[in-house]
Amino acid sequence: MESLSTQRLILRRWQPSDIEEFALICADPVVMEFHPKTLTLEQSKSMVERIEAGFDRERFGLWALELQNSHKFIGYTGLCRPSFQAHFTPCVEIGWKIAREYWGNGFATEAARKAVEDGFERIQLNEIVSMTAAINKRSIRVMEKLKMVRNEKDDFLHPSIENGHPLKPHVLFRLSKAQWDTQLKSPTER
Repeated sequence: MESLSTQRLILRRWQPSDIEEFALICADPVVMEFHPKTLTLEQSKSMVERIEAGFDRERFGLWALELQNSHKFIGYTGLCRPSFQAHFTPCVEIGWKIAREYWGNGFATEAARKAVEDGFERIQLNEIVSMTAAINKRSIRVMEKLKMVRNEKDDFLHPSIENGHPLKPHVLFRLSKAQWDTQLKSPTER
């Protein structure tokens, strides 16, 4: 599959022209506030290469996000497998990163909902998780809008972040295929 679409967004495979814009997003300290560090152009390019290799291997990945009306690249949303080990791995995670000037428009939720639908319908996953630093209220709000469920017993200390760092405590939200199916049947959610 090469792309998905929503009312306002195109979720598509990455293009070489996305890399410089993506690097600007990854260099923005406000966007990267809940990541251990900002990324350089080379690190951003390497990440895109890993994402594209993941699409070829897994049939899913972190989609490049493009606005339907202007075809402007604004970030990513999609599914990936975390590379670290924890009590809930192996798993498939939904994640997003949007350029700051597009925050507050519901793009992360809209795109994530489409990526979750693809994960459950086309990929046939049984569960999708999402995680973030416990202090990242914006991403937690997106998880709640997706009707993902947090069990505090699932919260964890991220093994890739150094001890004592304020981003080390993480929350984990889950969404099962059965929960998703129930949402689809609920006229109030759509």
